Amino acid sequence: MVESSRPRCTVFLVSDGVGTTAQAVLDAAMAQFPHVEFEVRRFPGVRSVEQIREIVEEAERSNGIIVHTVVIVEIRRLLVRECHARLIDHVDLLGPLLGQISQKVGVEPLLRPGAARGVGPEYFQRIEAIQYTVRHDDGQGLETLGEADIVLVGVSRTSKTPLSVYLSMSGWKVANVPIILNVPPPPQLRQIDQRKIVGLTIDKDELVRIRQHRLQALGGTLPGEYADPEKVAEELIYFRRVARSGYPWPLVNITGKSIEEIAKEVVSIIQRQRLRGLVAPGDGEAEEGERQGE
Repeated sequence: MVESSRPRCTVFLVSDGVGTTAQAVLDAAMAQFPHVEFEVRRFPGVRSVEQIREIVEEAERSNGIIVHTVVIVEIRRLLVRECHARLIDHVDLLGPLLGQISQKVGVEPLLRPGAARGVGPEYFQRIEAIQYTVRHDDGQGLETLGEADIVLVGVSRTSKTPLSVYLSMSGWKVANVPIILNVPPPPQLRQIDQRKIVGLTIDKDELVRIRQHRLQALGGTLPGEYADPEKVAEELIYFRRVARSGYPWPLVNITGKSIEEIAKEVVSIIQRQRLRGLVAPGDGEAEEGERQGE
């Protein structure tokens, strides 16, 4: 008997820094469970009691696991205490290691969030960028789409989310918006500076293969046409038509490329667009104000 879906796991990634350490460990762990559907919710820059309690309550509702790299002792203790009180599974990636090293060498740790990268304006910019990107995944937060530095568009399964997160780690505020066959794009896409938008496309056969794999993993719970070659071809044609209409969006073909390679191409496009007036990462709102004053 074929199951209707594969096992699912919701992971809450919590850090009082940027969260790259936790993300790297989680990526390594998730790679060992290829048949599990993971949903990762990221919470960087967590440093208040209110933030901890909101996250814990959400994790309790979702029956999720909390994975954290929190170095501020009071915040870490509160998080652990709240998890114990609500019987929430949690993994402390830093606390035990800091304790063991301190005991071994007789030196107290700095207990400074982000010490591995250094704390300065760029550090806080990264946190803000990651938070913005998480809130603007998969077409969410359209009312503040204009604040993005980069807006990625494309059909389903073109790496929009992982690419967005990767770029945000470098300080880019990234939103991503899906383009759905025969559904007009949200009007907010036409209302923002078109120079911020980059389209992601892929070869038809590769997209069919990716979607067929996903269908198998989910036990066939998605519509059959999701991986139908003819429908996939229609989607890609429709997407290119949307990309060409009005202000043509530059396209990046992601076929056979790593996230790092795709990110490099996207940033190169945005940097070229910047020469035409687009500002640096983190200045999305300033760009909006400049355009309104033109």
